[in-house]
Amino acid sequence: MKTSKPVLVAVALASLGLLAYALYLQHGQDMLPCPLCIIQRYAFALVAIICLAFAFLPRNAVKFGAFLGALSALGGAGVAGWHLWVKAHPTVSCGIDPLETSLNRIPTAELLPFMFKADGLCSTEYAPILGLSIPQWSLAWFILFLLVLLWAALRQQNR
Repeated sequence: MKTSKPVLVAVALASLGLLAYALYLQHGQDMLPCPLCIIQRYAFALVAIICLAFAFLPRNAVKFGAFLGALSALGGAGVAGWHLWVKAHPTVSCGIDPLETSLNRIPTAELLPFMFKADGLCSTEYAPILGLSIPQWSLAWFILFLLVLLWAALRQQNR
């Protein structure tokens, strides 16, 4: 593999797959997303958009895109970590006040409410998926994306 382009495409496709699974959980299993879930969706979408956009640019831009994607994954990991902290401390608000209102007024939430509208509570406990909660899965995927994209950004080119 002479470039990191396939890595960016793979991360973008995985991120889009996770967004599709989130929609299945929301609409097929009636798991309403909370504000922190929606912010994580934005982070997955940002990772996918950055990776797809930079995958089709010249080699030097691909490395920069991998780095930007890694930064987006780091931000998503931070939100997922905060979500886990909020779930571990139920007395802490997850943002069902000004955060929910402001998130639901973003143009993407108004244009695509089925994807980006926050309706749920962070304290709602859903059945684990393969032993992990949804924020735990999100954190694991964000960390995986972060590591893979950093590797793609920092690795030496074969000539």
